[in-house]
Amino acid sequence: MTWMQDYSPLGSIGLSALVAAIPLFVLLYMLGIKRSKGHVAAGVGVLSAILIAIFVFKMPAGLAISATLNGALVGIFPIVWIIVTAIWVYNMTVESGEFEIIKNSLASLTDDRRLQALFIAFAFGSFIEGTAGFGTPVAITAAMLVGLGFNPVYAAGICLVANTAPVAFGAIGIPVVVLGQVSGIDSFTLSKIIGRQLPFLSVIVPLWVVVMMCGWKRAMEVLPAVMVAGICFASTQFFTSNYISVYLPDITSAFVTIIGLLLFLKVWKPAKVWHFPDEKASVGPVECKYTTAEVLRAWGPYIILAALVFLWADDKFLGFKAVLVSAEKALGLTSVTWPGLHNLVIRTAPVVAKNAPYAATYGINFLSAAGTAILVSGILSLFIIPNYSVGRAIACFGRTIKLLVYPIFTIAMILGLAYIMNYSGMSSTLGLAFTSTGAAFPFFSPFLGWIGVFLTGSDTSSNALFGSMQKTAAQQLGIDPNLTVAANSSGGVCGKMISPQSIAVATAATGLVGEESTIFRFALPHSIAMIFLIGILTYLQSNVLHWMLP
Repeated sequence: MTWMQDYSPLGSIGLSALVAAIPLFVLLYMLGIKRSKGHVAAGVGVLSAILIAIFVFKMPAGLAISATLNGALVGIFPIVWIIVTAIWVYNMTVESGEFEIIKNSLASLTDDRRLQALFIAFAFGSFIEGTAGFGTPVAITAAMLVGLGFNPVYAAGICLVANTAPVAFGAIGIPVVVLGQVSGIDSFTLSKIIGRQLPFLSVIVPLWVVVMMCGWKRAMEVLPAVMVAGICFASTQFFTSNYISVYLPDITSAFVTIIGLLLFLKVWKPAKVWHFPDEKASVGPVECKYTTAEVLRAWGPYIILAALVFLWADDKFLGFKAVLVSAEKALGLTSVTWPGLHNLVIRTAPVVAKNAPYAATYGINFLSAAGTAILVSGILSLFIIPNYSVGRAIACFGRTIKLLVYPIFTIAMILGLAYIMNYSGMSSTLGLAFTSTGAAFPFFSPFLGWIGVFLTGSDTSSNALFGSMQKTAAQQLGIDPNLTVAANSSGGVCGKMISPQSIAVATAATGLVGEESTIFRFALPHSIAMIFLIGILTYLQSNVLHWMLP
């Protein structure tokens, strides 16, 4: 028996949207006001969503439960799989003492916390986002900053905010590719538009991060390095997205930024080294106490990780991903239809052009999963980490899982919440409410992507959710659909830092499990400010700045 979605169950799209937003209000209240632990807020949020889906949107209870379970399992694999393996690799480097070498090598390059944040959270994090995405960069870079001695709250907040610039082109451009598929618009056309929006944000994110850490006055002391990072990243992001490929903007931008910072910091140092107020400041420059071979060995696990994550995600150049997918098919490790849900929910107009069944699948693609690439990198690292046995690695893996029990539950519940809102039609109701804004829709269209990423923790998922609707709404309102569809992805990047899923990753990586509300309150003002900037830019590009578009 199939069930058709009803986007206005209360007879008014505005009232229906208000009720559909209750689970989001619950999350905001639990995290932002009541300051509940993440797993508690997620549990209450998903329960409220199930009840509203059943009693307001009239979704059969069996479908509602099935959708929630589908989302929860997606949260555990592949998303939690990435987090567990990434933190495991980090924990091994700490236990073996190799991270002390990493800390010293970075301190010898610069002992200034502002510049370390630029190099690791912004530049290195962007490279990991470009190759893997889906929570991997925050898991790795936040753990690294804490290992360097950063205040854990700032480490988590810095990495969440710094991870804004590369999100739209993360995981080898998957968000934009998916956006093109669901909207029917050429993905390279969308890449060009996104590449004429995000660089305006990317160029100021390094300054934003540094000001967030130490204020304007102290930020001006490292303005030259901030400008190098911002200009290297934004200019390369624009050029690559417009003239080379939809797959490469993050990777090329991060690579150019890392090289630019390395070269610049060889010839320039700030007049005063800055540390957090509760830290003991260093006296004089820090010298590297290790040989080049020892430094390369210590960084080896992360070099291997970056290379393998790129290799695992690549289906454009070397085609290694295709080999993995073929192996999975031979072993039967492919997507399966989700029982009690697949094609039993019918999406209707105007969300889709005509009635269409809503597929529900679950991927058991263990070999090609990004987390497996990180697992393999950890195994290979055992060959270069001195005096670290397989037994110690296995024990470390077990301790890592034990430490992540609450974040695992949180992420599973948040993905369950996203799925029940999608399959019940609640997310679409929220989207349709935005389309009623008429001529102001270009301003609000990025907010749809923002809400989508807040819900799912993924720009890819947000694009899949709202991409088609953005095109339909724009055509009905006489607005350039290419612009609003692209704005869904550009706006979505601003929601990444406040997504409960991302926050759970950050707290897990920094040892702040249970302090999710603290990180949420830390990141929320920055997220709101950034989405308003994207909204204003999109509105201007719809009329007076339309000449900027390809």
